[in-house]
Amino acid sequence: MIYLTLFWEFFKVGLFAVGGGLATIPFLYNLSEKFNWFSVSELTNMIAISESTPGPLGVNMATYAGIQTLGLGGGVIATFGLVMPSLFIIIAISHFLNKFKENQLVKSIFYGLRPAVAVMICIFLMTLLAVVFKETKGFYNITISIILFLCYLVLVFRFKWHPIFFIILGGFMGILLG
Repeated sequence: MIYLTLFWEFFKVGLFAVGGGLATIPFLYNLSEKFNWFSVSELTNMIAISESTPGPLGVNMATYAGIQTLGLGGGVIATFGLVMPSLFIIIAISHFLNKFKENQLVKSIFYGLRPAVAVMICIFLMTLLAVVFKETKGFYNITISIILFLCYLVLVFRFKWHPIFFIILGGFMGILLG
């Protein structure tokens, strides 16, 4: 029964997470509270691992969450559940692509969805920062975390370097300071 629940929950994530992998994060946060399959702390680890590995973020996170929950079988079920809605939707849309492409209703729907997805991602970002700072014990560690966050923020906006550089830098700084 838990396999069916895992499949169904990730099917819903795949169906409603419009906007790519980052849009799955609020849904996964909800799953962590609803089912206790993984903690919010583990979710932050999932994000870090998913961002550090090749492949789509949402698929990586579904696989990781499924494995955390039910092992390898859970990883397969969660991943299959996540990608199935996209597969069906893409097949359906591909038949009507030209018709939908210039449809004003479709344009309007996506125009309204963009800010909603952005808000969901921002809300989770605030939650994620709260978890990071909560788990960072001691004034010294919180100060270091804030300084690192601000440094990374400046570097990202100032230098537009490839994201892999920041992932490697973050891992290196964690080893050095951890």
